[in-house]
This record gives sequence, C-alpha cells and structure tokens, in this order.
Amino acid sequence: MARLIRIEVSPQDVVASRFAISPLIETLHALWILSGNQQAGVHRPWADRRREQYGRLVREMPGLAALVALFRRGDYNADFIAPPPTGVNVAFGDELAAVRATPLAQARDEIARNLRGRRPPPPDLMAILDRPDVVEVFAHVLDAAWKEIIQPDWSRFHAILERDVVQRAGRLATYGWAAALDDLSPRVGWRSDGRFGHVEVRMAGPGDDERHRLGGRGLLLVPSVFGPSEVGVYLEDAWPYAIVYPARGIAVEQRPSTGLAKLIGKTRATILLRTPATTTQLAALLELSIGGTGDHVAALREAGLITGTRVGRSVLYHRTPLGDALAGGG
Repeated sequence: MARLIRIEVSPQDVVASRFAISPLIETLHALWILSGNQQAGVHRPWADRRREQYGRLVREMPGLAALVALFRRGDYNADFIAPPPTGVNVAFGDELAAVRATPLAQARDEIARNLRGRRPPPPDLMAILDRPDVVEVFAHVLDAAWKEIIQPDWSRFHAILERDVVQRAGRLATYGWAAALDDLSPRVGWRSDGRFGHVEVRMAGPGDDERHRLGGRGLLLVPSVFGPSEVGVYLEDAWPYAIVYPARGIAVEQRPSTGLAKLIGKTRATILLRTPATTTQLAALLELSIGGTGDHVAALREAGLITGTRVGRSVLYHRTPLGDALAGGG
C-alpha cells in the first residue's frame, strides 16, 4: 500500500528552491544505522568500524539510549533535534546551537507527540525524557556522536554530498525539475499540466493522498549519505517543505578495470570514473592532496578525457565523449 504526496510547483519556486547539507542530520542518520533501527546496507563496512565507538557512547551516556528511543519509522520524529539546514557549508556547531536554543515547552510537546500511540520507553529512559534539561542532554549526546562517529570521515562524506548538490542544482537551473529529479528515487517523479508542475512522491504505508503548494517559497532538497534508501518528506511547520534523499555515489563504488588502470594509471582511471566532481571533492573522495589531484586532473584534461565548467567559485570536471568511451569500458 502506498500514498501519493503531490507538491505543486510554480515557476517562481525554481528560483526559491535550494539545496543544503546537514552534518547534524547525517549524525542522526548514522545513529539510526548503528542502533539497529535502519539496515546498514552498503554502509555495513563503515558501521562495523564505528560500532565500538557507538557502544562506548551508549555505556557512558544514558541520554543516547533516550534519544534512540524516539526514533520512529514512518511516523513523526521530534523536529527540534534536527533543525532544517541553512546551506551547503553549514557548520555542525551552528546546527547544534539551534538545537540548544529550543524552548523547553517546545521540546516537551514534540517528545510527547513523538511518543504518542506507542509503548512508552523503559522508566529509566522516560526519566531522562522528562528532565528539565533534556534539550541540553540531547545536544551533549549529539555533539559526542558527531566527534566520535562522523567527524573523522566528514571530509569524504561532505565531498559526496557536495558533488550531488553541484550536479543536481546545475540540472535544475539549466533543464528544470524533471532533470533535477531524475534518478533521485524511483518513488519521486515530475508531472506538468502546462501552467504548473507537480513533484510527486509515493510513500510506503497506509494513509490518505496529500496535496500541497509551495506558493513561491521553493523546495529544500537535502542529500544524505546515511539516510534511508528511499526519500523522506518534511511537510511540518517547523521545516520548509523539504525532501531528504540518498546522495548519488554511495550505493556502488566504481573501480577501474585492469586494462584502464594499465592504460592511464589507477589513480587517473579512478578520477575518470568519479567525475563529475571538483578537484577538492576528488581529493577528499580519494584521500589525496589537492596538489597531487590537480596534477592528475591536468593530465586528464590534456589528454582530452575530461573538461571543466565553472560553477560559482569552483570548476566542475566531467568526462568528454572520449572519456565516456574509456570509462564505459572501465
């Protein structure tokens, strides 16, 4: 069973729509996986490496178990622990400050709504959720989870997310919604009636179909490394209308064939397969120096295998037809 969410989009919404990256949301999504509330899937090797740190945090910080007790699939989760991100390069500390600024009354209301209709957590966890400093307890837990679990790998995660944003935002600005939403998820599609378009999202589970209108406010699009394999839709007043979706490049890591690696070298072959991307993104993804990556990129450009397009302050490199031909066999 599935329900259809249809969001009406006007021409003004193209200009108002934006992309954002949230280190706080990635931290929460990682906790979903490590706590067993979400299958690890392609992240199994990463989860196995981080499980020891997670176990230690659970033992040392009872507030973490209380936070995990709120995780609820297919239903409401408290908004204050995941404020909407404001940009592509927002700092984790700024997001955490927004959490800490939550009034206690709001936190209590959202926790109560989060728990409504389900079996209450054990008394010791309920006692934490009822504490007058529950906001600070959760902020402290999230800060520790970020530093122990996500921050050591953040440069690589951010490169994956930023690469998705640059490519998809370019599609939206140049070709429109249909191109931007293409391959975002099998559950997401685009329909146009001539005057207005509609983003259509098919959500699993029971419920009535819904209709919403952006009305010039635009749509917030948030790629995620650790988020669910399907999309998440935010239609609450606490957030702008938003779609959280799996970033490109996390499901399958392409590896160059032996022949391609022998022809142009393993590192350059890998770079060829990882485009489109900027030099900075490639350096983070491959754990290379900026200078070394730049030398490889320059060699690939001279060989006519990639070309660059300026996007804001960065240059996005993508394959030429010759590069596509080599990558297709590699």
